[in-house]
Amino acid sequence: MRIAMIGTGYVGLVSGACFADFGHDVTCVDKDEKKIAALRRGEIPIYEPGLDELVATNVKAKRLDFTTDLSKPVADADAVFIAVGTPSRRGDGHADLSYVYAAAKEIARSLTGFTVVVTKSTVPVGTGDEVERIIRETNPNADVVVASNPEFLREGAAIRDFKFPDRVVVGTSDERGRKVMGDIYRPLSLNQAPLMFTERRTAEMIKYAANAFLATKITFINEIADLSEKAGANVQEVARGIGLDNRIGTKFLHAGPGFGGSCFPKDTKALIKIAQDYDVSLRIVESVLAVNENRKRAMARKVSQALGGSLRGKTIAVLGLTFKPDTDDMRDAPSIPLVTGLIDMGATVKAFDPVGMEQAKGELPDITYCEDAYSCAQGADALVIVTEWVQFRALDLDRLKSVMAQPVVVDLRNIYRPEDMEAAGFTYDSIGRPPVQG
Repeated sequence: MRIAMIGTGYVGLVSGACFADFGHDVTCVDKDEKKIAALRRGEIPIYEPGLDELVATNVKAKRLDFTTDLSKPVADADAVFIAVGTPSRRGDGHADLSYVYAAAKEIARSLTGFTVVVTKSTVPVGTGDEVERIIRETNPNADVVVASNPEFLREGAAIRDFKFPDRVVVGTSDERGRKVMGDIYRPLSLNQAPLMFTERRTAEMIKYAANAFLATKITFINEIADLSEKAGANVQEVARGIGLDNRIGTKFLHAGPGFGGSCFPKDTKALIKIAQDYDVSLRIVESVLAVNENRKRAMARKVSQALGGSLRGKTIAVLGLTFKPDTDDMRDAPSIPLVTGLIDMGATVKAFDPVGMEQAKGELPDITYCEDAYSCAQGADALVIVTEWVQFRALDLDRLKSVMAQPVVVDLRNIYRPEDMEAAGFTYDSIGRPPVQG
């Protein structure tokens, strides 16, 4: 199959490379000339494990190409995927669809022969209708089917998620469109991936509902963690106890500083706005968003409490800045309100992240960036673990203690056992577990 992928952001680049690896001929299109030039040189603009090798392999095999001009790739394509950004719109939280609609208009001008135009971007319910209207208005002679095919990729595990998906959702009721999409995803059939066909609006709703539900699970266990902490229970054991019930499941029941990233905050906001447009109140989702926003800032107060209630003149070491490990994504990362909160309370902040520091400098310019965890901890009154990078899971505790001004650790990801930290002589505070004094 011949595929044009419009947009070389996270979704577009990963999807394009994976489709090429399936054996399809894929051209990724982006207006950013510097990004396309870099991709042609083999330079990957995002950090995703295995993506650089996947891109290089398929470029060498001539199944993957990059360009700034969409006219020929679209004209030749069996399917054109729209994978441009849909950021939260300033002022009202709605998804900004201007890039999607601009892409649809430009695609329409280049269509020849039967083509399936697919919205891969996360878009509100009804967006596919507007994309189809724009295409037909721009090119009344176009032989086109507009489908929805939302992505469910986790940053840090995106390639595996694409190749071994829980499900592939395709929103179209057109038989020709179903055949093309079935052919595109046929290489997954050996893995028995459930290819789920729905109406277009249903597919658009599935994406938002899935992210809102996962965000709800995270926020639920975070609130249970707060209660566990006060009541003397262990939230990790609570999570395991409820997660073993297969109606609940173990995933997304890890207490922490709140969710961030490019999807959950943006998509929960957008879903609330969609519901308001239909005069429906999503009170659970509204509460999830409010609780999560308050939680991130509250983590700075937790650090303050670990040091006796005042951070004035204190040095705080922060390990991990990205919203999750195995990515350089800083969008809505919990580290941002945490660090700004620490600074507002009078602290000096040092930080280390294995891959995210260049991205972080734009968001957090007023902190000191360090070369490793131990130089970050040097002279610190408290060490705060914010992102559960594997590099932080087996730190040399004796060395850590020897370089710190005070042996205080606030573990916002619960990656250490309280009894081990106590034995090592640390004052240790975590999420949803009783603190220990070293």
